[in-house]
Amino acid sequence: MVAQLKLMDGSVARWIEFRDGRILSGAGLHPKPDVALAFKSKAVALKMLSPKQDFLFNIDAVKNFKTVMTGPDALLSWLTGTISMSQTIGCKYGEDQGDGVTRYTNNTNGGPVHVYVKNDKILRMTPIEFGAEDAPTWAIEARDRAFQPPRKTSLAPYGLASKSLVYSKERLLYPMKRVDFAPNGARNPQNRGVSGYERISWDEALDIVAAEIKRLKRECGPGAIAVSHGSHHSWGNVGYYLSALFRFFNLVGFTRVMHNPDSWEGWYWGATHHWGHTMRLGIGETFGQVEDALKNCELMVFWSSDPETTAGVYAAFDGTVRRLWAKDLGIKFVHIDPYWNHTAALLGGKWIAPRPTTDPALAQAICHVWIEEGLYDKEFVKTRTTGFDEWAAYIMGREDGTPKTPEWAEKETGVPARDIRALAREWGRSKTYLGAGGAGNGVGGACRSATGAQWARMMVILMAMQGLGRPGVNFGNMQIGAPLDFNFWFPGYADGGISGDLQWTGDAPNTYQRIPHVLTMNPCKQMIPRQFLPEAIINGEVVGYPTDPMSIRNQFIPFTYPLPGHSRIQMLYKYGGASIGTMTESNRWIRMYQSENLPFVVSQSIWLEGETKFADVILPACTNFERWDIGEWAGCGGYGYMFPSQLNHRVVVMQHPCIKPLGESRSDFEIFRDLATRLGLGVAFTEGSSELDWCKRIFEGSDVSKYISWKKFLRKGYYVVPAEQEALRAPTSYRWYYEGRKKDVPEPFPLPGDYSGQWLEGMQPQSGKIEFIPESLKAFEDPERPALNRYIPSWEGGTAAEPAGKHPIQLVSPHIRYSFHTFGDGKDSTINDIAEHRRLIDGHYYLVCRLSVADARERGVRDGDLIRLFNDRAEVICAAEVSSRLRQGVAHAYQASAVYAPLGQPGRSPDRGGCVNLLTPSRSQSAKATSMAPNSCLIQIERWTGALKPAVAGAAATASAA
Repeated sequence: MVAQLKLMDGSVARWIEFRDGRILSGAGLHPKPDVALAFKSKAVALKMLSPKQDFLFNIDAVKNFKTVMTGPDALLSWLTGTISMSQTIGCKYGEDQGDGVTRYTNNTNGGPVHVYVKNDKILRMTPIEFGAEDAPTWAIEARDRAFQPPRKTSLAPYGLASKSLVYSKERLLYPMKRVDFAPNGARNPQNRGVSGYERISWDEALDIVAAEIKRLKRECGPGAIAVSHGSHHSWGNVGYYLSALFRFFNLVGFTRVMHNPDSWEGWYWGATHHWGHTMRLGIGETFGQVEDALKNCELMVFWSSDPETTAGVYAAFDGTVRRLWAKDLGIKFVHIDPYWNHTAALLGGKWIAPRPTTDPALAQAICHVWIEEGLYDKEFVKTRTTGFDEWAAYIMGREDGTPKTPEWAEKETGVPARDIRALAREWGRSKTYLGAGGAGNGVGGACRSATGAQWARMMVILMAMQGLGRPGVNFGNMQIGAPLDFNFWFPGYADGGISGDLQWTGDAPNTYQRIPHVLTMNPCKQMIPRQFLPEAIINGEVVGYPTDPMSIRNQFIPFTYPLPGHSRIQMLYKYGGASIGTMTESNRWIRMYQSENLPFVVSQSIWLEGETKFADVILPACTNFERWDIGEWAGCGGYGYMFPSQLNHRVVVMQHPCIKPLGESRSDFEIFRDLATRLGLGVAFTEGSSELDWCKRIFEGSDVSKYISWKKFLRKGYYVVPAEQEALRAPTSYRWYYEGRKKDVPEPFPLPGDYSGQWLEGMQPQSGKIEFIPESLKAFEDPERPALNRYIPSWEGGTAAEPAGKHPIQLVSPHIRYSFHTFGDGKDSTINDIAEHRRLIDGHYYLVCRLSVADARERGVRDGDLIRLFNDRAEVICAAEVSSRLRQGVAHAYQASAVYAPLGQPGRSPDRGGCVNLLTPSRSQSAKATSMAPNSCLIQIERWTGALKPAVAGAAATASAA
């Protein structure tokens, strides 16, 4: 290849020839250059070609044609990449441990790790223990005690299983094509999930995908290409889906498969109307709560809250030590959950087990006791809230003739009235922290049911009645709110990484100013709600409601598919393979994949699991242990601005490529780069930077670069952010509001335009106060989400009547304990060896389903038996765990199986993989909110005899018994 460098006027020129590993160069113009880089002036050329790059200058030069590149994109990509390599070539990383062992660092979804490698093989992974040179740890003095966390990171089970995931027998090592798929002939979509695969080359795989993208854009427009991805992926700021994936497809143009906030449903669609917090999807502030609780709290109520199982968001067991501190101080615990969960088992305390989906009735009965006995903060209610009189009229029965007494609630919830009254009195007379959901302030199983929005709304109402922000009165369960330095800036994954996406990431407010990069914009505005993607494909049309954090009322604006003038979907690009295990009534996805309305499916995945087996072409991605990346532990940014406070230490990690990619797998960045090059977008995608170059750009733009050199950071692999000095710690959340001051916690939202008074004065809702009867819901007609938060029984489960004896068991399927959604499950990982997760029976690892002693006895089920969970939607085979930790009539099985293993025809036969979401309803919590309700699910359970029965009425079984 010959590259010509020159000034645009031709006055100065030099050519460079690359041939057989040698470089030749000469002055002047070459007669036949392959590519040319022309610069407006000598100053521009010297600035752009100097070793120390000014990326803001470079972007300006390219956008304003101060430099112009001509020639084939593949050659230009190679040339700019080669020039960029001069910034990082020869960099040394990792630490020599002797005996041929090198210690690297990396980040998992469950915590950072040291990775020990010898001869390109991972020996082991361990949490990171801090050294003497790392920053000191914070301490809290409370009630004549001093508390200080361990000087190390913790690691969730799925983080500990990472080595086995890397070397899983389910790894995709080579590009593959379905054997009966011909891109220019018969595509046979009806055979997806059934027919096998053949190995093909990367060139063939990428050529097929690129040709299909070109054809569809030319014949149908960019809207014909839909992109669907899981909510979570391997860690990092470069390889994450909100980064490289968005960058590539913004350049291509695509229909967005829009996520509903599937772990946050009730908070986003319900709680946000009472107190705002839209930019956190409805959950509240989380600053200073660990210290406040240790000093002032007397009672902690865990409501649908099991942080020992769902350890916050990307956290691990840092919160465990803090909860044990609370126990040592004598803080009392109450656990409200149909299941005596792992947190309850660890801490002890009072267990209250309502029927699933009836929690709002329990909460309203508590309000009744508080009003009747005057056990609420009258001054706070008077000065900091609106609508209380109307709310009190409803609770006391003056509005509808039905007082919401503990006796009324007992009929709904199954909780004795005396227990409800005792809890209300203890709560109302104590300084109480409410741990609502896994992190103590958000997510959690109760918000993912038909009454999820009601429940989350009630959580805000309860705390409003108790004087939110009063010392010892707040949200939290010690999982979040540690005293860290929140002014130290490092981008989280939701800040957009390298995407340049200003609309769907936090790039615009958080990242672009610090890390200059080219902005990318998707020209296609068509969207599909992920929850109803199958209906969009099969039926050809659907209506959804958006997840838009900018404003409370934006969630009311429906969007339709197809958008006028736009094509229906012809190609689905699936990034990862999570839907069958995580979406509701997920046999719908199987019908979608086998529909003639979906001519082409690509899957870019690490493992052959779940719905990956329904693709036409499979592109094998490597793990984060085989590529470069950089990220902060639990550093989400965007909607998760405060999530590092789940941890005892902020830790920024250089994610080393610890081993070479297995087989022919490639990093996501490389896959997108090679596709982009085939589309003439290679330079636009990479900006001439490799993954390591991008890591360096992120490092240099962050605050980490002020305290440690790139060379040292690259070698050591991590940096511990010093904790804030005690006098400068972030104030306790909502203390400002309780005391009537301007907001003083370190966070950037809500936006100035959402304040009804002075900026930083008051809450986000229209009144500037917490609203018992939200003004936003008054202005929007939704019978299933009325402004006055009435108790409306679940349309499935709860006390709703089913045909006698048909499906008498209520299935609850909370977030999984030993995996992160589907990420750590299956794949022959060490997670399979945990008997509480899966049990090995006759050569197959079955997911565990728990049922009560009484329900098991009635069905003749013993511990370890195979059982059949079924309803009119599907049937799933699990291993039984007979437990006294469940109330009768309730079954408990973790959702998010990565394994889909139908015993016969996919979608029409029992699954023994453990995809319990095959059983859950696809109905939204509200017709005017795209919100899942998997924990409203009625099933029947019986011993599995091995005889196949149709999972859906009229469906014929096509396989013999296993």
